Amino acid sequence: MTRQLAFDLPPNVRLEAQDFFVTAANEQAYAMVCAPQAWPDGKLAITGPVGSGKTHLARVFAALCGATVLAATQIDPSAPLPDTALVVEDGDTLSESREEWLFHAHNHLRANGLPLLVTGKTAPARWDITLPDLASRLSATTTITIDNPDDALLTAVLLKHFADRQLAPPPDAVSYLLNHLPRSFDAIARTVDALDRAALAQGKPLTRPFVRSVLDSLTLNGE
Repeated sequence: MTRQLAFDLPPNVRLEAQDFFVTAANEQAYAMVCAPQAWPDGKLAITGPVGSGKTHLARVFAALCGATVLAATQIDPSAPLPDTALVVEDGDTLSESREEWLFHAHNHLRANGLPLLVTGKTAPARWDITLPDLASRLSATTTITIDNPDDALLTAVLLKHFADRQLAPPPDAVSYLLNHLPRSFDAIARTVDALDRAALAQGKPLTRPFVRSVLDSLTLNGE
């Protein structure tokens, strides 16, 4: 089966294992992804907010196991069942028309001793699955949740977003962001995207005053 990497990532995003920064907020998820032989019943769910590193962990697992990577929204219900380990990203967006394929894929993987990794913002037990047999199987999946970032992870994620976009703001601008950003992965991602767009549009460097002016114009809380 052809791997489908259908995600809107900015250019030059690095998703190798050495690029994943491990702290107390995500160390359990990282350890589990790196040890699929220890997964109960051969399956694992990684959950967490947008931007928490689920896609990065999925790529770490895919590289480790040679897994096929599918977006839940782009599963082809007529596709053959995978002959490799499988990742299904954003499983909480799985549509009813694709449930039967995932049910058969789940059983096929289990019968052949191949691991299944699913990701989503919430645990599989909370997904809106209409096929009872699939719902029961996914609900039984061991689930690890990535928490919102601690100080070390907040810094690492912010710097990685800048590096992925080949941006290098001065230390005082980074310090300002760390002191004023909401402590969420999504806020970090949206802020760096806004700074990148504004700097390109206005032809300005990412100085502290410029960063402050852009941050003041954003609505990052309560969404």
